[in-house]
Amino acid sequence: MITNPQEWQDWQDKNKDTYGKRCVDVARRVMELLDEHQAPLTRGIIYDLISQADREVGACGITRAMAGYVISMVVNCHSRGGEFKESWGD
Repeated sequence: MITNPQEWQDWQDKNKDTYGKRCVDVARRVMELLDEHQAPLTRGIIYDLISQADREVGACGITRAMAGYVISMVVNCHSRGGEFKESWGD
């Protein structure tokens, strides 16, 4: 669940170019998957969720930097952001 709708809207508004939109699309799908996946998170599960979201939205293989943006969006905008950040460990 998005807990910071204004920040989420800001991410969307500022990332309409191809690169940024791919990050936003992947982050959106990751957040949807987090809503569906209620088990505790691990770094491996987070990696799998990002990879799954990448495939499902057709982002064509996001880069490590793009994954960092996705993680920032999820951490700052989703109800499980704190757990996500702690489990990712960066």
